[in-house]
Amino acid sequence: MASTSTEASTSNDDHHKKKSRLDRFKNLELKMNEARKMNHQEVVEEDRRKKLPANFEQKRKFIDWEEQEEKKRKEAEARGEDYDRVKLLEITADEAEKWERKKKKKNPDPGFSGYEAATLRAYQRNTKNLKPDMQEVARQKHKLGDDFYAGTNTLGLTQVKDNPEAVNRMVDDLEKQIAKRAKYSRRRTHDEDADIDFINERNAKFNKKLERFYGTYTAEIKQNLERGTAV
Repeated sequence: MASTSTEASTSNDDHHKKKSRLDRFKNLELKMNEARKMNHQEVVEEDRRKKLPANFEQKRKFIDWEEQEEKKRKEAEARGEDYDRVKLLEITADEAEKWERKKKKKNPDPGFSGYEAATLRAYQRNTKNLKPDMQEVARQKHKLGDDFYAGTNTLGLTQVKDNPEAVNRMVDDLEKQIAKRAKYSRRRTHDEDADIDFINERNAKFNKKLERFYGTYTAEIKQNLERGTAV
């Protein structure tokens, strides 16, 4: 009888151990399935991120910022306030200084170093808005071949014909430049006692520039010419 009870107790222990092992296996299987599912989701998400543009995150942040700005602007208008003024009042001195340094770093002012450099900067600034039609250029290159570029034997009969729209854009840009210069130009007071060494106002300005840069070196030559003692 005692032997039968012992065997029954041993059988129950084996049953519990077996059940415990099965439960652990089921838990491990559930965790494996969950990990496999999470890995699959992560792989899908990583593949989606790779297919996005390189600057997607920056664009998304900028769009969010624009939405917040628009929301704050509408709230300020509803209160009858000027949002730009309110925004300036919220900017601290440190933030304003940091923003100014960043602006100068992005668009540094090289200052005046010479007329050649100033002319180059003006040329780059003016041509930045005149974007060429690269498709038309490629079509002309394909059509004309070597004649697309002028050479020593070029007669001009097969050269590229300028697009009338492009010519009109250039004319409009030149007229804008002339109007801008006229806006800031002012006529200098004429000195009646000064020597007349120019033929028009443009030539007078040029002579003044020459005098400013080279007058120190040519003063003696100029005096000799005036006295008639120059060799």
